[in-house]
Amino acid sequence: MPRSPRILVAGAIVAIGTAAFAAGDDYAGPVQLEDGVYTEPWFLQSFLDLREDLETAAGDGKRFVIIWELKGCPYCKETHFKNFADDEIRRFVRSNFEVLQLNVQGSRRITDFDGEELEERELAAKYGVRFTPTLQFFPDSVAAFEGKQGKEREVARMPGYFQPPHFLAMFRYVHERAYETEGFRDFLRRQRRAS
Repeated sequence: MPRSPRILVAGAIVAIGTAAFAAGDDYAGPVQLEDGVYTEPWFLQSFLDLREDLETAAGDGKRFVIIWELKGCPYCKETHFKNFADDEIRRFVRSNFEVLQLNVQGSRRITDFDGEELEERELAAKYGVRFTPTLQFFPDSVAAFEGKQGKEREVARMPGYFQPPHFLAMFRYVHERAYETEGFRDFLRRQRRAS
C-alpha cells in the first residue's frame, strides 16, 4: 500500500520525537501538518491497518488508542497545546499507549480490525464518531472483541475534550484496566477520595 503524503510528512518528524523521548523528552510542542491538523512527533506512524497496529502495541506492552481530529477544531488544538504539553500526561501516554491520529473527515484508506477497507470518514461513521476530539481505547488483543461491531470493540471512549486531570485519569483508567470493574465516573470518585 503506498504511503500517503501525511504519513511521509509525519514520518519525517518522528525521528525528532523519538530522539527527544530517548534523551529525556525534550518536548518541542505539536507540529502542524500541511492539512492544518496538529500532531505530535511521537504519535504512531502506521500503514493504517488497525489489527496490525493493535498487535504491535500489545507486543510492546502498550495499549492502542485512536484519536479522531479535524482541521480547525479548537478543542483538538487545546488537546495538543494544553494536555499533551503537560509533561506528566505526555510521559504517561507515551510510555503506555500507541496513539494513532485519524481525521474524522479524511479520505485515507484504513483497514479495520475485521479486514474491511474504508476511508477515514467511513470508519468514523462505522464507529459512531461524530465530533472531535474523540479518543477510542481498545483491548490489548483482537481476540477480545471478535464478533463485536463498532463501539462494542472499545473498552472506553473519551467523547470530546477533557481538561488535563480528567484526560490523564482516562488514560490511567484504561491502563489499570479499571473498566473491567467500574465505570469512569466511579473511578474518578475513587481517585479523588484516595488523594
